[in-house]
Amino acid sequence: MKFGIVVFPGTWSERDTQYAVQDVLGQPARLIWHKETDISDCDAIVLPGGFSYGDYLRCGAIARFSPIMESVREFAGRGGPVIGICNGFQVLCEAGLLPGALVRNEHLEFRCEWVNLRIERADTIFTNTAAKGQLLRVPISHGEGNWQSDSETVRRVEDNGQVLLRYADASGNVSEATNPNGSTNGIAGIINERGNVLGLMPHPEKACETLIGGADGNVLFESMMRSATAAIRS
Repeated sequence: MKFGIVVFPGTWSERDTQYAVQDVLGQPARLIWHKETDISDCDAIVLPGGFSYGDYLRCGAIARFSPIMESVREFAGRGGPVIGICNGFQVLCEAGLLPGALVRNEHLEFRCEWVNLRIERADTIFTNTAAKGQLLRVPISHGEGNWQSDSETVRRVEDNGQVLLRYADASGNVSEATNPNGSTNGIAGIINERGNVLGLMPHPEKACETLIGGADGNVLFESMMRSATAAIRS
């Protein structure tokens, strides 16, 4: 499975992402500069973390206009798997590929720490190697990871089963105390209605080896690989 990793001016986690999928998981991966438009050689697209365009105007607001994003929209429209991590999540929301918006953390502090994520669904292309309710320990690193939307959109996202990950404690309980940024309903990651686009604030690429604190982040990439293999066999 070949991963294409988009690089905007200000992106900083592209090398970590490439290392996770290529060196740890053994999958081919290439970096895609934001001015490129041909991603026909890729089986999955990753928008990694960082500060695209210096987060001017709003996080992800300028990156959405980069030439690569039209190709990403078309790729997602054909059912291709797309994952946006941290700033990548912000870009996907700004581009209209995911609902809601990421705003300043409720406490107005930048948070860089390990968190527990509860998997809400295990029947998606991003979580099929896990179990519903399983906990993943993955780090966060953001100042604007507070997912918010209007009440109707929140209701629709919840009812449609688009919430994939929630912040939880070590026992899997979701509460205000386990929420590091004030995100609505403790939401850490959501998918689109079709289920092929995922946005999450935590950094799975920074949890790819026990040497650096844990390898739980591999679950998301391994699930994508498993889905791709199943699709080829079918």
